[in-house]
Amino acid sequence: MTNSKIKSKAKSGIIWSAIEKLSVQGFQFIIGIILARLLSPNDFGLIGMLAIFFSISQTLVDSGMASGLIQKTDRTEDDFSTVFVFNLGVSVIVYFILFNTAPLIADFFEESQLIDLTRVVSLMVLINAISVVQRTRLTIALDFKSIARINLLATLLSGSIAIYGAYIGWGVWALAVQMVVKSILTSSLLWFSSNNRFSLTFKSDSFKNLFGFGSKLLVAGLYAQLLNNIYNLAIGKKFPTAELGYYTRGKQFADLSSGTISGILQQVTFPLLASVKEDKAQMVSIYKKVIQLTAFIIFPAMTLLTLLAAPLIDVLLGSKWYGVIPLLQWIAIARIITPISVINMSILNAIGRSDLFLKLDLAKFPLVAIALIISIPIGVKAMVIAQVCTTFVAFFMNAYLPGKLFGYGALGQIRDMLPIMIATAITGLGVYYCIQYFEDPIVKLFGGTLIGGIVYFGLSYILRIQAFQMIIKEIQNKTK
Repeated sequence: MTNSKIKSKAKSGIIWSAIEKLSVQGFQFIIGIILARLLSPNDFGLIGMLAIFFSISQTLVDSGMASGLIQKTDRTEDDFSTVFVFNLGVSVIVYFILFNTAPLIADFFEESQLIDLTRVVSLMVLINAISVVQRTRLTIALDFKSIARINLLATLLSGSIAIYGAYIGWGVWALAVQMVVKSILTSSLLWFSSNNRFSLTFKSDSFKNLFGFGSKLLVAGLYAQLLNNIYNLAIGKKFPTAELGYYTRGKQFADLSSGTISGILQQVTFPLLASVKEDKAQMVSIYKKVIQLTAFIIFPAMTLLTLLAAPLIDVLLGSKWYGVIPLLQWIAIARIITPISVINMSILNAIGRSDLFLKLDLAKFPLVAIALIISIPIGVKAMVIAQVCTTFVAFFMNAYLPGKLFGYGALGQIRDMLPIMIATAITGLGVYYCIQYFEDPIVKLFGGTLIGGIVYFGLSYILRIQAFQMIIKEIQNKTK
């Protein structure tokens, strides 16, 4: 693939992936605010209790084989068909297990409503399995335009139904219906938008090849989902349901910015890096630019979210959600570095080293376990602060192997991100002191955002931050 074609595909992919993530997350954000005003923290807490079971189930169904298809350069129709049959078979088994263990889940959390909720919402596992291969086809083709349209339409329709349900008194079932309807719409539209190839062929050779790569990602994925959702499990078991509602809402607010940008870049960079894995110099060049661009966007966004969390929650959710504020502030700090870690891990998959990905992920377990053991008896806020500490330590661990393999480890990344860190720190101090003079939360929110934007972009120009220059150059090229 020539440089010009790679650049063209990368730009198109990033643009459409950005449109998808920003529009979908934007509408989800608006829908979430409306639902939060109509429903209670307890309703969100109940759904939060089930998050770990659905996340692990979805990881089991995929088993890393979709990533195997993306990474494999000589993939065939038999490969696609084998993955489809495997995903479908595993999803039936997983749903059967969830359906029959629903009473045990309800007993564990001491919430009888979880029996029916588990059995209904678990239908997503079956529905999503049907469209994994169709989504993978579009991802391989870097056809994020189709993915954007599908996800946006499914989000709007399912969100509208949920809002109506919440308004007429469905309670937690409004959230459950939203999740299932969105899965149905997404899967249906993916089938209509892809090549509509359908086969039930299962080839053992294809399975061995793809599962050889995917099995490491499966273990790593299960482990990652366990770690990502273990806080939901611990908070739901140890503390009142409303506390979990506060935590899940705070996490969703933080992930709106950090997770969206991280998702855009990871969705595009994995197949892109995989396509140039034979050209080490070109791959490292793309890798560096992605890290700098990510830091340029994420660092100030999460800093502003930390500083403006109180007026944001006050304006959007109201007083019944004040418990979210301190949790959101600490989660936002943790999310400053999370997207960089994601990119460092993603490059290992792009070169086919899922074994290293797995080993690195497993090496973090003692760190997380110690943090949880220490913080759980203290309280939810202490658990989130511990999460911040482990996130920053994990960055150095995640950057170690890229440093060994490509000569671009933690120190090199920090050196490249240092101007961005300086600009972010100065911006944060400016916003902090300026908003002290405002009393009204709306004025604080919009005034702080405006001041932060002006100061940050001004400093980016003065410090000649490379990512800022790349963006300006791209805008100039588009306007010519």
